[in-house]
Amino acid sequence: MPRYLGVDYGTRRIGLALGDPTGLIASPAATLNGTGRPESDAQAVRTWAAANEVTGFVVGLPLNMTGTDSDQTRLTRRFATALEQATDAEVNLWDERLSSFQADELMNSAGMRRGRRRAARDTMAAQVILQSFLDARRQTPPAP
Repeated sequence: MPRYLGVDYGTRRIGLALGDPTGLIASPAATLNGTGRPESDAQAVRTWAAANEVTGFVVGLPLNMTGTDSDQTRLTRRFATALEQATDAEVNLWDERLSSFQADELMNSAGMRRGRRRAARDTMAAQVILQSFLDARRQTPPAP
């Protein structure tokens, strides 16, 4: 089973979440500094992933609420393409609408203080993205 890395791509920060080897649970992992250059950022993520035995990626796709692309959506697509070219692993784009909101809700319900929430928001958003992907994979039967 692939070990997935969830990625919440941003130009300043890149949130990462790591799936467990069974493909059931996503956990917040790290925040990398972003450069705003998708190719450089993909290399940084590739390096982190290689050190953590990642074999697949789930990149959150920040669509507008109407389902249309924004500037960040287009930049994220460039990042995903660069990541695909930098690795031999599968790269999945996953709709991340409301993932930051869900991450905030999780942190609030856990009683996390405001300063700590700000620091953890990117990894928590990556966790929400990856967990959503893992849950959907389990619920969807394989094609014949």
